[in-house]
Amino acid sequence: MSMLEIQDLEVYYGAINAIKGISFNVEQGEIIALIGANGAGKTTILHTITGLVAAKHGSIRFNDKELTKTPAHKIVSMGMAHVPEGRRVFAQLSVYENLMLGAYTRKDKAEINESIERVYERFPRLKERRSQSAGTLSGGEQQMLAMGRALMSKPSIILMDEPSMGLSPLYVSEIFDIIQEINKSGTTVLLVEQNAKKALSIANRAYVLETGNIALSGDAHELMDNEQVKKAYLGE
Repeated sequence: MSMLEIQDLEVYYGAINAIKGISFNVEQGEIIALIGANGAGKTTILHTITGLVAAKHGSIRFNDKELTKTPAHKIVSMGMAHVPEGRRVFAQLSVYENLMLGAYTRKDKAEINESIERVYERFPRLKERRSQSAGTLSGGEQQMLAMGRALMSKPSIILMDEPSMGLSPLYVSEIFDIIQEINKSGTTVLLVEQNAKKALSIANRAYVLETGNIALSGDAHELMDNEQVKKAYLGE
């Protein structure tokens, strides 16, 4: 049994069939990349898994529990966290307050404080800026805050939507290093990413999406050498 199993998933936006009966799985401890052009349906898949968009057909099982009928807020307490596209930090709130919002499903104060300290260790810049309002942070720091906030719920799997979008190359490398660290410390990662080269370089396996279908899938490093992938996504 896989940690996350998607079967025959179909999603519609009005009359538009955005996801056309796809199936894929994520095993515990993996980094799985979903790559593809804009509009291929990558973000829609994440939104459907986390309950923000309703599936028309198919099943999403997380640790053998069906998610398609589970309200979004309950999915977080089951051990799944989502770092949305565009970071979505609360600009008016401080860095510390943003992080505390990530722990809203947890009750144990001592454990929450321990988690905050762990986030500060992983993201020293957040510690330095903990009293600043999140809106004053740079794009890269906001991305770190969104990741730190997701980790505050102690997820067993973290879904990341375009973490490198709009960041300088220096920050992109740093964010990808952090994703690998998060994975090494025991969290499974499902990564949606426009930067296919970077995504494939850290993933175990990958799925290539084209207009709501899975066009290719396999070992990430093998896909990196695939001529079709090179031409369409790696700019070679």
